[in-house]
Amino acid sequence: MAWTGNPSTTTASGRFAETQLTNALETAVQNRKAARVVAGRAVDAIDCAEMLAMLGLDVPTQRYRTR
Repeated sequence: MAWTGNPSTTTASGRFAETQLTNALETAVQNRKAARVVAGRAVDAIDCAEMLAMLGLDVPTQRYRTR
């Protein structure tokens, strides 16, 4: 069976998905940077968690290593 749809819609949806992924990655990087600044300025762990909550950032439950 031959496909008779509009081929431009697949390209547009692919670009949209790529833009969404780029946006999600940039947001994750920004959030990680903000969390590091907050952690550096916090008095203790409770203070850090409260400030992260005020900013709407998730409190990390697991440490990740970056190489």
